[in-house]
Amino acid sequence: MSEAIAGLPPTLNANRPLSRWVAFNEDGTVTVRTGKVEIGQGIVSAMAQIAAEELDVDYERIRMPAVDTSLSPDEGSTSGSRSVEEGGSSLRQVCAEVRDVMLQAAARLFDVSLEKLAVDDGNIIVRGSDQMVTYWELALDVDLSRAANGQVKPKTAGELLIVGTALPRLDIPAKVSGAAFIQDLELPRMLHGRVLRPPSYRATLRSIDEAPTRALPGVVAVVREGNFIGVVAEREEQAIKAMRLLASHAQWDEQADLPDMEALPAFLYAQPVEEEILSAKQAEGKQIDDEQADGQHAEGKPLRTLNSTFTRPYLAHASIGPSCALAWWRDGFLEVWSHSQAIFPLRAELAKILKMDAASIVVRHAEGSGCYGHNGADDAALDAVLLARAVEGRPVRLQWMREDEFGWEPFGPAMAVQIKASLDADGQVVQWDEQIWGNRHLTRPGRLPNPGLLAAWHLDPTLAPPPAIDMPLAMGGGSQRNALPYYDFPNERVVNHAVQPTPLRVSTLRALGAHLNIFSIESFMDELAAAAGIDAVEFRLRHLKDARARAVIEAVAAQAQWQTDARPDAQGDGSSGCGIAFARYKNIGNYVAVIVRVRVAETIRLEHVFAAIDCGRVVNPDGVINQAEGGIVQAASWTLKEQLRFDRTRITSRSWEDYPILTFSEVPRIETVLLDRPDEAWLGVGEGMVGPTAAAIGNAVANALGVRLYDLPMTRERVIAALNR
Repeated sequence: MSEAIAGLPPTLNANRPLSRWVAFNEDGTVTVRTGKVEIGQGIVSAMAQIAAEELDVDYERIRMPAVDTSLSPDEGSTSGSRSVEEGGSSLRQVCAEVRDVMLQAAARLFDVSLEKLAVDDGNIIVRGSDQMVTYWELALDVDLSRAANGQVKPKTAGELLIVGTALPRLDIPAKVSGAAFIQDLELPRMLHGRVLRPPSYRATLRSIDEAPTRALPGVVAVVREGNFIGVVAEREEQAIKAMRLLASHAQWDEQADLPDMEALPAFLYAQPVEEEILSAKQAEGKQIDDEQADGQHAEGKPLRTLNSTFTRPYLAHASIGPSCALAWWRDGFLEVWSHSQAIFPLRAELAKILKMDAASIVVRHAEGSGCYGHNGADDAALDAVLLARAVEGRPVRLQWMREDEFGWEPFGPAMAVQIKASLDADGQVVQWDEQIWGNRHLTRPGRLPNPGLLAAWHLDPTLAPPPAIDMPLAMGGGSQRNALPYYDFPNERVVNHAVQPTPLRVSTLRALGAHLNIFSIESFMDELAAAAGIDAVEFRLRHLKDARARAVIEAVAAQAQWQTDARPDAQGDGSSGCGIAFARYKNIGNYVAVIVRVRVAETIRLEHVFAAIDCGRVVNPDGVINQAEGGIVQAASWTLKEQLRFDRTRITSRSWEDYPILTFSEVPRIETVLLDRPDEAWLGVGEGMVGPTAAAIGNAVANALGVRLYDLPMTRERVIAALNR
């Protein structure tokens, strides 16, 4: 590829040929390819709208095939609420340039200037005449293999006709008919596989008797490579039966080396850390040291200092559908179908583990049940590949069991955040000190020399798991995501103590460290507001200069009819409360403010959630609202219910009974207001809802009970304990 062009979106610079993105089909449709995958967020539909807008063709003409490493542009992973920001920006530029190429060809054909031409649904018309040619006619002679050059400007906000409208999603019909998901994919002469996992992380196989399993009807192969053990059978139920029988004839040696689940913060504080100073802001002449706390400000004003500690447990992705993959070895070539969020990095990881040329591997995306993070999808792909290698020539469908999903997927790391801050007599925060403990959050495949795929660690010889890392803070970070308060504090110190040992397998879970970091900051802002005797909305606005940040807070307050100095409403069926929280995701992404109304009796019940979102230019308002609602519901489930359980040897959360999630009957009424800014850049949606929702729930519960819960999840037992403190 030629040298990168300044101003082109990064993923377009990496995939410059226009033909990689757009093709005109004989049936009058347009194939549009993106490297971003559909995982339930509606991204395929948003991309189709962007393409239709810039090409000036009807939305119904757009065809969006699944990502395929042999055909699609390589846009890395679909993560971080960056799909529209990255992939949408690239596709917008590509389609603008394709439209211009077609207009240039039509101008030559009719010997007219570009100003004489107009486009209507792919028909190029010479104004004031009956001359017309279509994109599809021109495509026979126009070469789209040329590289994008960035010299064509996409449409301005005032020219938009399709972007910003609520069009139907392209992925819904297949989901309604039951033909969308990888779990339902069938290939000719397909076999079925299951893997027998060790009972715990560092268990080693002492002995196994394979003979009874090999003798079962339908069993085609028993695969054993070190601690990796699997079965392949003609039918799925035969594979499950074979795996269960194999398990009964296996003996393992285990280690009791997991931390005490009931004392995770103490464990985190005691571990070796990599210390990272994220902020050491100091206003000249206004430094406050520990001796001045609850004493006098340097300017002589009295101070009040508060401190609190907030924690969260390990969290599972808990995808409703277990991880699944299909693999097919034939003629030295490998085909893989996966619901991974990182199709191209998965191919690179497979090539590295298998010692193959990546050109001999094709990985195709097929939708799964979604997870928003690094769950078992990539691991299942390697499982399928290893099993299919034993039966070359026939495809193998490999699906995890529910106990595999809970026991072996990567988890969101446990975290603890300590905050201390000082208020002056005017109720202004004059000192902020924040300390974070927890693992780093990223072990996705393809990021490090060590393989990020589970089976690779069980093979013989074994390959060591990769250490967890974080993205650079400028790109959003990981454990330190949203650790820097977005408020304007004159003195601020934020330190990330990145815990090095990882006793449980961890990786990216939706919003990464922003979940607890925002929960902590926004909960503490309410504590400070109460200490200062200032309304929670007003207190936030006093510490914010960013007009867009202030706008979402003011919008949600108006929407919810926020009342200053509102008091809890105690009734026979519990106490009600209201809480607010705000954040700008990653401090560079969308702006979100959330207000939650709760009723607390035997349990915490969410009654009403209000949200205001500024995600820049809105592609599809319905899509934004859907993602907002999904983020709110998931955050509510984490905040109220979810907690991975384990003893000193094994993960004990292995079923939905052991890992409860929010149910349909517990979903609150949700109202969302969008602050559309068509002249601004796209900023993403879903992940930005998580932290503010969790914190708004915490603040509402504190408002209802008069006591605060600092540890997640906010279970009935923790409510009772807080009331009895």
